[in-house]
Amino acid sequence: MGTNAPLRREPLARGPHEVYFKNLSKQKQKEVMEKNGNNHKLRVCVATCNRADYSKLAPIMFGIKAEPQFFELDVVVLGSHLIDDYGNTYRMIEQDDFDIHTRLHTIVRGEDEAAMVESVGLALVKLPDVLNRLKPDIMIVHGDRFDALALATSAALMNIRILHIEGGEVSGTIDDSIRHAITKLAHYHVCCTRSAEQHLIAMCEDHDRILLAGCPSYDKLLSAKNKDYMSIIRVWLGEDVKTRDYIVALQHPVTTDIKHSIKMFELTLDALISFNKRTLVLFPNVDAGSKEMVRVMRKKGIEHHPNFRAVKHVPFDQFIQLVAHAGCMIGNSSCGVREVGAFGTPVINLGTRQTGRETGENVLHVRDADTQDKILHALQLQFGKQYPCSKIYGDGNAVPRILKFLKSIDLKEPLQKKFCFPPVKDNISQDIDHILETQSALAVDLGGTNLRVAIVSMKGEIVKKYTQLNPKTYEDRMELILKMCVEAASEAVNVNCRILGVGISTGGRVNPREGIVLHSTKLIQEWSSVDLRTPISDALHLPVWVDNDGNCAALAERKFGHGKGVENFVTLITGTGIGGGIIHQHELIHGSSFCAAELGHIVVSLDGPECLCGSQGCIEAYASGIALQREAKKLHDDDLLLVEGMSMKKEEIVSAAHLIQAAKLGNTKAESILRTAGTALGLGVVNVLHTVNPSLVILSGVLANHYVNAVKDVINRQALSSVKTVDVVVSNLADPALLGAASLVLDYTTRRIY
Repeated sequence: MGTNAPLRREPLARGPHEVYFKNLSKQKQKEVMEKNGNNHKLRVCVATCNRADYSKLAPIMFGIKAEPQFFELDVVVLGSHLIDDYGNTYRMIEQDDFDIHTRLHTIVRGEDEAAMVESVGLALVKLPDVLNRLKPDIMIVHGDRFDALALATSAALMNIRILHIEGGEVSGTIDDSIRHAITKLAHYHVCCTRSAEQHLIAMCEDHDRILLAGCPSYDKLLSAKNKDYMSIIRVWLGEDVKTRDYIVALQHPVTTDIKHSIKMFELTLDALISFNKRTLVLFPNVDAGSKEMVRVMRKKGIEHHPNFRAVKHVPFDQFIQLVAHAGCMIGNSSCGVREVGAFGTPVINLGTRQTGRETGENVLHVRDADTQDKILHALQLQFGKQYPCSKIYGDGNAVPRILKFLKSIDLKEPLQKKFCFPPVKDNISQDIDHILETQSALAVDLGGTNLRVAIVSMKGEIVKKYTQLNPKTYEDRMELILKMCVEAASEAVNVNCRILGVGISTGGRVNPREGIVLHSTKLIQEWSSVDLRTPISDALHLPVWVDNDGNCAALAERKFGHGKGVENFVTLITGTGIGGGIIHQHELIHGSSFCAAELGHIVVSLDGPECLCGSQGCIEAYASGIALQREAKKLHDDDLLLVEGMSMKKEEIVSAAHLIQAAKLGNTKAESILRTAGTALGLGVVNVLHTVNPSLVILSGVLANHYVNAVKDVINRQALSSVKTVDVVVSNLADPALLGAASLVLDYTTRRIY
């Protein structure tokens, strides 16, 4: 990232992490202190080289400073922090009220390959004296910059333990080599993604010294978007600029191909001039080639162009507001593929500098950005869009995990690091309590009667479930959904779950691509043209998927139930309404207008009862819970429902359950109604068999057991002989809609290997 600076924030103990610290085992902390010597505080040296690494290190520094009973903090500043051309960004460290122990001027000017090498050498000459004076127990080094390599080399040769932040990641330049070199020197590793963790394991690093914490900057990002941002936008871009109507551009040289990266920057500026939108352009970093890029900016008059604002540095807390509300970000900074995903802002990633980085769906890659037209077309595709918020790189709880990890370090352990050579163990590295946070989904089920939210693990275990009556109005319903989701997401930390995203199962016709409920029957009132994805994604900073409840039931069977491994099957969900889902060649069928598998609205009689969809003779009008309740009320009104062995309180509402009970006790009229309902459902299934020819039919929902035999009988009587061999089974899943909603998240994140 190219423009990161610190943010003035309250100590962590006064923020959302306070609960975390209260829940830490005081006994365990005491044991660590005793291991390292009574009342010995861990002396931590944090060395920061530039504006980018400070944005990641500052949250950790605040956390360390907030716990003086455990830590002593020494801050060393070097690199481009101390250069006027790059904004003298050491001042932001002072503004954050950190005492800078040492300032080291280590940059040799020239901005070419030789200058980078000389800068590393100069740092190696100056650092030993500083480290001898400080005598830290551990040095925290971030990332993949050449300055960081000098820090790690010095600390390793002077027998100082090293904690490396953001190891194991893959980009596309010399930074990869530097990052992996630092990994081999480091004793402890804090990584941001599951893939990075696996890379560290593959590099023979000790499993027990790897912490999957997430990116520390996300602790700030995920609480930043609701601040007063318009004043910040006006300061940096002008009074007349609106949100989502400007661009942030940040492009750095690629040190392995400087000539091409300068040409690409020139094409980018030409495309931005043609696109004719207000643009904030940030100066590149200090790498070889940056001087030539600045010359290109000045040659094209960017600093004086009415559509452009060119700046050397933006404070980090203001920068994140600018990218959060931009119409697009363009360039090749890691900020674009990492931090900006937290806001769903569209990003255009140019060239190869970030090749290999994990990205959210908000990033459009232009790998071979060799023409102005390609870049301009990418701007036309991306500008002004809004994507789901992504949490690939963090969930906002990195700092508490890192502090806990630091407290666990035993200084009496041998300093010499060990490598775990192949074969690599099959397990995933663990956190410092040796308890892996369970990757989970937040599942929401919007039914005709109830609204349910659950935390669902990767294995389909419902860890925690919340149930409320589904409100009748749109406003009350959305308010309750958000409230329940926020409550469940907060509880996830306490039950050791990491939420990967939100899956929503809802009645009605759904456009899953946009996360919008297009239309619903009267079963769920005020539920048409409803954007579910945006408000929930904005509130939770998580990606959100939405689909029809019948489709979700089919997905649940495919992942957890009878449909696992079956190529072609159909699920019918029988509850308040009737829904369904079709899996064909292992994939869910949505149809051209997202109306496939509306099985409840297959017409089985031209003059049958009226359905809530407005038609007549639908399966749902015969076999749904509402239809059975309607018939039960008719019998009750005629005093024909209750038989010997049944009783009802005066205020008790007649339901489908009373009809089923009456049939079981020998009420012939109730038996006839259930027989008709079963026949209607069976005829619908026969139509499905003749249309898509599945090998399996799964009946799901509260009424499935009452219908299964009737459906089999109708198939035997009415179906063609070639489909009579189909298996008809009752689902063994307790909550198919919730499990299906969870699978929307879990299947996607598994495929993406987050």
